[in-house]
Amino acid sequence: MVGVLPKPELTDRETTMVTAQTTASPDHHVLAIVGSGFAGIGAAVRLSKLHEGSVVIFERAATLGGVWRDNDYPGAACDVQSLLYSFSFAPSHRWRHTFARQAEIREYLERVARENGLLPRLRAECAVTSMTWDPSTARWTLETARGTSTADHVVLATGSLADPTLPAVDGIESFEGVMFHSSQWDHETDLSGRRVAVVGTGASAIQFVPKIQPIVGSLTVFQRTAPWVMPREDKPISSTRRALLRTIPGYQRALRALIYAEREIKLLAFRHPFLMAIGEKEGRAHLHHAVRDPELRDKLTPNYRMGCKRILLSDEYYPALAQPNVNVETVGVSRVTPRGVVDANGTAHEVDAIIFGTGFETSRLPLTDRVFDGRGRSMADGWGDSPRAYLGTMVANFPNLYLMHGPNIALGHTSVILMFESQIHYIERVMAHALRTGGSVEPTVTAQAQYADKIDDLTDGTVWTSGGCSSWYLDPAGRNSNLWPGSILGYRSRAMRFDRSRHTTRIRAVAR
Repeated sequence: MVGVLPKPELTDRETTMVTAQTTASPDHHVLAIVGSGFAGIGAAVRLSKLHEGSVVIFERAATLGGVWRDNDYPGAACDVQSLLYSFSFAPSHRWRHTFARQAEIREYLERVARENGLLPRLRAECAVTSMTWDPSTARWTLETARGTSTADHVVLATGSLADPTLPAVDGIESFEGVMFHSSQWDHETDLSGRRVAVVGTGASAIQFVPKIQPIVGSLTVFQRTAPWVMPREDKPISSTRRALLRTIPGYQRALRALIYAEREIKLLAFRHPFLMAIGEKEGRAHLHHAVRDPELRDKLTPNYRMGCKRILLSDEYYPALAQPNVNVETVGVSRVTPRGVVDANGTAHEVDAIIFGTGFETSRLPLTDRVFDGRGRSMADGWGDSPRAYLGTMVANFPNLYLMHGPNIALGHTSVILMFESQIHYIERVMAHALRTGGSVEPTVTAQAQYADKIDDLTDGTVWTSGGCSSWYLDPAGRNSNLWPGSILGYRSRAMRFDRSRHTTRIRAVAR
């Protein structure tokens, strides 16, 4: 499940070709990758070795890093153990905590990119604004901030947690204080002594709330739904342990496999919700130990089955909410005024700053509303309210286009990096077939529909649909189009095979 992907060497020829392509006209590449987070970097490392053509990575920001570049709020860290939340082909002995901090993860990504020769291929501050498939040339045309480029193959690695979302609240533009989303943290603002409102209690909020609580004057947390919060049990990784990870062959891989197995076993409770009662007992004990006030404890007790929404990890969140300068409101925000927030009960809360921990746009992948097939129809329009993709990676009528973190790739129980590497295995096989035949490849409509039916069958009866909550896992149609509802091995066994009968191959009709 954690097979090692070999490192490709960046040849002098490839480096020269990449440099030349940045100035050549037309600007053509065998492979274009959009996005430079975990998914984009992993795809670039693996897929670059399939050919000697130009590879380019388009990035809208000034540097690489994706979600781990953007989310640099106080306390930002991963909720999957460092040894598992990393590439199998790029193990690191430098992790300093069981759960890596944001800066550690960003540094890791930069190191992987540098050691695999990706930096010359990175085209920073070059957002892709639209993509169109041209069936006459069997190429993608990409409109970017720096002009037009073309590519034979495109990996769309924009990520499902790339675009922050704000609630539709009246008056939000009238606020005269400081206001920002957690993924766009205003580091220039000193919150010391300020009256602060936090809207949302998801994965970001439970990390930054304990960090700002000791310094703010008052903190009002608007909680729509109480999350299940479990002990984090984070520990420093000693220098001795790091030395063992560096020097003993197989030691890190064994620990990684153990973490993987422990997390994979937990999938049973997601698939058989009655087993979640065990975790719920631990979650309530965690809450009772940290919060003595029965009224606050009642506010913080979830009223749905654990796992229906994302399970959060923190040893600091509950103690922070129990402090005298914190108030938890369980009614929604009705409107924003120039001086503060008015809740659904009509109570006005005067504040100096509003921080939104309200998550991201997850109903569709970024850019898919501007990715057009050969008939001019966007991928988002084709999807409607419920995205579907074969293996969460390819979409019928969109040849040679690969979605990283596409529909049903997210996970509720373990590291999504394992899914990314599985996707890369599949893309490698599809792309190799296309390069070998000199044509384009896409899944058949039938194969895509059958795969969607399989997702629905696997989801039926799980905690995500029967747990008594509403979550971002379910799309507007009420269907699970975000999570992979099975095991990592179950997905990887599908991704390791390239079944020609489930794909349409078109041989290029024109000379190139």
